[in-house]
Amino acid sequence: MPELPDITVYAERLQALVQGRRLQRVRVLNPFVLRTAVPPIASAEGQAVLGVERLGKRVVLALEGGALLVIHLMIAGRLRWLPGPIDPPPKPPGGKLTLACFDFDDAGTLALTEAGTQRRASIHLLADRAALAAMDPGGLEVIGSSLADFTARLRQANHSLKRALTMPQLFSGIGNSYSDEILHQARLSPVLLTQSLSDEQVARLHAAAVAVLQAWTERLRAEAAATKHGWPAQVTAFRPEMAVHGRYGQPCPVCGSPVQRIVHADNESNYCARCQTGGKLLADRALSRLLKASWPKTIDDL
Repeated sequence: MPELPDITVYAERLQALVQGRRLQRVRVLNPFVLRTAVPPIASAEGQAVLGVERLGKRVVLALEGGALLVIHLMIAGRLRWLPGPIDPPPKPPGGKLTLACFDFDDAGTLALTEAGTQRRASIHLLADRAALAAMDPGGLEVIGSSLADFTARLRQANHSLKRALTMPQLFSGIGNSYSDEILHQARLSPVLLTQSLSDEQVARLHAAAVAVLQAWTERLRAEAAATKHGWPAQVTAFRPEMAVHGRYGQPCPVCGSPVQRIVHADNESNYCARCQTGGKLLADRALSRLLKASWPKTIDDL
């Protein structure tokens, strides 16, 4: 799922390309992607784009007249930019993977694509800022946040650190990938409970969260700037430069121990046992139940 660094770069590049341009045409190619009926999507056509913003993991286009076009990529959604004339309308990229196209003057076309068949990506056209505020889950923007504000959010309820970091009501824009990276940099277990943390551990987590999100945003900006059209070309949750996320069984870049994982529902947590849990292997809901007494308790046993 694209997270804060990816969405930030999408929004920045889109603003550079379409601010002040008119949204001449909206082509909805899959009816399920459009989740609102009022105002009608056709009313966005002919409107100039006043700005592009990020709301959590959503990209928001502010249109003249006050309407807001909100795109949520969910897990498999991606944005592609097709530069050049829009008459005749360019062919949608990716065939049936393209859910909608937005044609901007002669600047180019923004295409929303989604891999797979679940169709979770969505488009909302909202009438005003009040409707946008109602969609905001209210998570704290970690970059630029104070330690006091971060601490207050973290300790609102007693959740595991992994869950707390990925709750949009607590923190904005953090998902499965960057929560793993943040916890590894902070040297904290994903299953530690928020209300059990010491002040020093909370400060470490805050510093790691800011550092990881800032570093990856800068990295993705640089990658996009190096492409032909300055557009993010490879938006993925799995990157070889990551420390632990998606690197199960590979060596931790800090200590060399094999990265471990625990699976929960559709997600998994990747962690280094030696760096984050004092060498203890966390119980995997699937494999540890199968192995029972044979499940290794520490990284050395493994």
